[in-house]
Formats: sequence, structure tokens, C-alpha cells
Amino acid sequence: MLLSRELPDYSYSLRSADGHQAKVNDRILTRSFVLAPNTLLEDWPVHAVAELTIEHLAPALEQNPAVVILGTGEKQVFPSASVMAACLTQGIGIEVMNNASAARTFNVLAGENRRVVAAFIVESTG
Repeated sequence: MLLSRELPDYSYSLRSADGHQAKVNDRILTRSFVLAPNTLLEDWPVHAVAELTIEHLAPALEQNPAVVILGTGEKQVFPSASVMAACLTQGIGIEVMNNASAARTFNVLAGENRRVVAAFIVESTG
């Protein structure tokens, strides 16, 4: 049996993520970030779900996604109703989950060529 490695046809692949770091391609990220299949915005200025505002979602929404995946760190924590409504009133789905689940979901949807953007909150370790 011949095995071949299938490479994605997009620029950024999320290899792993947890509450304290993520691996995008071969880089380790230790700060919150926004990721689309062909866009990486590092140093997204959100450190906790409680501080997330509609304005913070602008970089994700500018990518014209069908769905936004919000990775909330080690645990799933829902943002305010106004943040959820900001997506839904524009016809954009929003899914909230821990970072490990968000990474898996992002990879599946990106692999299906869906219009997906993920925003990951990475908790400070120091």
C-alpha cells in the first residue's frame, strides 16, 4: 500500500492548541491570535473571555466567514450575549469551545474549504 501525505491547499495549518499555546505550521504561539486558512493575526489583544467585546471580533469578521470559532482557553466559557449577537445578526455562525476542540474543528472546516475563522484566547502563563 502506497501512502502519501496530503498537504492542505491553504497557508496556515493549526497543529495543536491548548489554553497556554498553539502550534501554527511550525511556530509556537503563546499569545491570543486570529486564524483563517490564509491569514494569521498574531497578538490579538484579548486575554480573557470576560474582556471580549464586539470590537475585538472585527479582525475575524473582516475575513467574511460563514462561521467564527471562538477558542476560550483551557475551558469552554461563553462570551456576553452582545458578542454572540454581533455575529448572529450578520448571519455569521459562532461556535464557542475550548482551544483543543476549536483547533480540531478549525482543521476540519478549513479542510472542507469552508469560510471559517478561528479566534483563540491564549492564557498568560506569567
